[in-house]
Amino acid sequence: MTPVALFEVILALLGAALLVSLAAGRLGFPPAAALVLGGMALAVVPGLPAFDLDPDLIMVLFLPPLLLASAYFTVWRDFRASLGPILSLSLGAVLFTTLAVGLVAHAVAPALPWAACFALGAIVSPPDAVAAKAVLARVALPRRMITVLEGESLVNDASGLVLYRFAVAAALTGSFSASAAVGSFAWLAVAGVAIGLACGMAVNAVVRRLHDANAVTVLSFLAAYIAYLLAEEVHASGVLAVVACGLMMGGREHETFDAQARRHAVAVWEFVVFVLEALVFVLIGLALRGVLARTGGELGSLSAGLPLALAVTAACVVARLLWVFPAVYLRRILSARVRGQEPAPRPAVPLIVGWAGMRGVVTLAAALALPVDFPGRDAILVAAFAVILFTVLVQGTTLGPLIRRLGLDPAAQLPDGQLDAPMARVVVHEAGLAALEGLVRPETGGLQHPRLVEEYRRRVRAAARDRDERAALAAEKTEHFAAALLAVRSGRSALIGLHRENRIHSSVLRQLETELDLEELHLKGLAGTAPAHG
Repeated sequence: MTPVALFEVILALLGAALLVSLAAGRLGFPPAAALVLGGMALAVVPGLPAFDLDPDLIMVLFLPPLLLASAYFTVWRDFRASLGPILSLSLGAVLFTTLAVGLVAHAVAPALPWAACFALGAIVSPPDAVAAKAVLARVALPRRMITVLEGESLVNDASGLVLYRFAVAAALTGSFSASAAVGSFAWLAVAGVAIGLACGMAVNAVVRRLHDANAVTVLSFLAAYIAYLLAEEVHASGVLAVVACGLMMGGREHETFDAQARRHAVAVWEFVVFVLEALVFVLIGLALRGVLARTGGELGSLSAGLPLALAVTAACVVARLLWVFPAVYLRRILSARVRGQEPAPRPAVPLIVGWAGMRGVVTLAAALALPVDFPGRDAILVAAFAVILFTVLVQGTTLGPLIRRLGLDPAAQLPDGQLDAPMARVVVHEAGLAALEGLVRPETGGLQHPRLVEEYRRRVRAAARDRDERAALAAEKTEHFAAALLAVRSGRSALIGLHRENRIHSSVLRQLETELDLEELHLKGLAGTAPAHG
């Protein structure tokens, strides 16, 4: 395939991903599942050019920016508070699932060497950060559960990839060293995190000195790739490096980014993340073409590997549930601090955590990266593909209905001393008012900006009223913001009319349109209808 033809294929895939995403939104179907199905449909289209997926390119092209975006919007305070459950899932559940899948795979396919069975277990054991973010972004869960599930998916690749590397080496050489595996994992984790933190601190230091929004945005993308490639160069975990870098940047963004750079970077990142996620899931579905090619090119030829694929998929799901239920309640039994600080979770909590184990691009890349002469490579690839399909298409599409069926309340109670948005808004406006009231004319003692002071007094009164009478004012608030948004839309229509009549220059149109856009976003934010970032 020529470079031009490859570019045309990428454009076609992006166009197909856009259409599928729009259709999924209209039908209320999870976009990730719809994109995988769309890729599978493309994979069996006759005459479509072959599209070989390079596993190394998939990892280095897609993972760094998507991981950085997820880590950037992860609240470090919440992540640290949930570190116990996160490590239980990212280390314990991965190891347990690897062992369970290995045992089941060998029982179903005795001809498959033990090391190859455990390599398969390591491939399918870690849930994927990209898949988790895509699915969890569209379900209503308590904040702590979202933190645990997204935090697990951000750090579990290190444990899964260590197990994978040593299982592959054992299958090819016939030897395995537990001490070497432990040492390798320690180096992967410690060096990866150290490199990521160093990159994050360096980026923050540079951003403080930059005053160009484009430069800041480009630097944020470079940070993801630099952290990943530097870590991989020294055989550390590129995944953990990017996660650490993203956490460091996100934790300091309110101090290092100015308003223009922050809004610009968020807009660009949202676009790029949408494109990369769409392409990732389409490529996962398109990987069916390679699976068919390796198994004879016929759908019926997959039946030989079907028993192993079904058994491995079931083992993945059951093993995670078997780990999660005891792990959730064992912490309470062993720790008096946990019992004192956390209420006893309902059975719905471990059930949802156990069901939310979507696999994705890391599992696919690891399976494709197996050496050509690896024992049972084709059967392992089919099984890995089956796990991805089940977890994304079945678990991903049923997670939302399951949450609603179990009646899990997404509104978590605020910790003591914390304010919600209406309470904090009063404090913010009072601080602004105090600053303005401090600006007086030396000669008269009068306020320098009386109109601005009165505007802020009005804001304080409105915010305090909203704080104190939220329930009673709900209907009035809805009507108020609907009217305000109607005024903005009417103003925009008038502005466009002036431009069409050639009564204003295009530069005036852009300036005033930007002001109206910002006002609309501000009103939607106050009304609670603005889309959330991250």
